[in-house]
Amino acid sequence: MTETVSIASARRIALAAQGFGRPVPSSVGTRQLTGALDRLGVLQIDSVNVWERSHYLPVFARLGAYDKSLLDAITLAPRARYLEYWGHEATFMRREMLPLFQWRMDRYRDRALADSDGWVRENRATLDWLLAEIERGGPRAASDIEHEDNVRQGPWWGWSDVKRGLEVLFRSGELVSAGRKGFERRYALPAQVLPAEITSRVVPKPDAIRELVAHAARAHGIGTLDDIADYFRLPSADTRDAIRDLVDAGELLPVAVEGWTQGGKPRAAWLHRDARRPRRMDVDALLSPFDPVVWARSRALRLFDFHYRIEIYTPEPKRVHGYYVQPVLIDGVLAGRVDLKNDRQSKTLLVQSAWREPSAPRETADKIAALLRRAAEWQGLEKISVRERGTLSGGLRGALGDALSH
Repeated sequence: MTETVSIASARRIALAAQGFGRPVPSSVGTRQLTGALDRLGVLQIDSVNVWERSHYLPVFARLGAYDKSLLDAITLAPRARYLEYWGHEATFMRREMLPLFQWRMDRYRDRALADSDGWVRENRATLDWLLAEIERGGPRAASDIEHEDNVRQGPWWGWSDVKRGLEVLFRSGELVSAGRKGFERRYALPAQVLPAEITSRVVPKPDAIRELVAHAARAHGIGTLDDIADYFRLPSADTRDAIRDLVDAGELLPVAVEGWTQGGKPRAAWLHRDARRPRRMDVDALLSPFDPVVWARSRALRLFDFHYRIEIYTPEPKRVHGYYVQPVLIDGVLAGRVDLKNDRQSKTLLVQSAWREPSAPRETADKIAALLRRAAEWQGLEKISVRERGTLSGGLRGALGDALSH
């Protein structure tokens, strides 16, 4: 008989699988960082730096204050243990995972070559030249290779042929990431930065998908087909086959989650056999817009009754909540959202707006105030300033009524 899991229990299972509800370490070193990253599997990268770059934030949410240079050392160095690939969107992941995405690289290359009028076919000489340049000169960023005839043209999102070619080779696996220069990706031939046991490993697509599905299910704790497939952006049909195999192996357990329906019937869901099932989830955290807890907006709505849209690309007059809005986790529910900005020059954390959710507990303002104090201290900021915008701004200003807030 299929077990029915309450929605409250499903929330706690999902948060525990993401590393919440564990004791916050007294100090954070490389061991704690790698533990958190390996539990997540992928750490999404985003270039927006209005508050803090996105990949630093999930670690802070789970471990508290830490030295960002330690994370840089294992993600941004040329031969770091974590590299970049399109695991979800652009993400950091353990380099040993790269062979699991060879099918994705092959698919991208095949599609690009199949387009008879496409850029790849028309620019094969450029791609060959780029490979030769990196073979000759070692790991390089696009800016190291670009010259007067290949400078970036047009608006800021325009790419030169050099940058476009490097990205084509990166997506197809002919180049891999070799850390970053500033925040600019560096590219290398696989053999230049990866050990032979990785470059020589061949994983058939069904086996790779099964391994990724197992990791996604473990990272979610509990989820639907769409949830599990989205974690590594896997094809639904292949994910369904892998789930069937993992159910047969006893690694995934079919369950029904209270309120999860489709067409008036219970929606199929699965629980990972190793999922923790805590009775309480006493945890408060600021979440990145690209945190796995909320990056699938449909899952956030189904699991937390939290309707979330990032409004970075929305014209300012049409924004509802703000520019860089972070969901706030309070005692296992998404209780609010805050639009944060780091005014580095004045050493001030600017709260552009603050909003309370209907499910927010009474102490939400006090708990968010405490989170903001910790975030400001982590960033080396001396003040917090709250604008009078949003249903929680007044309460938050009151809760921050000390020397740190003005």
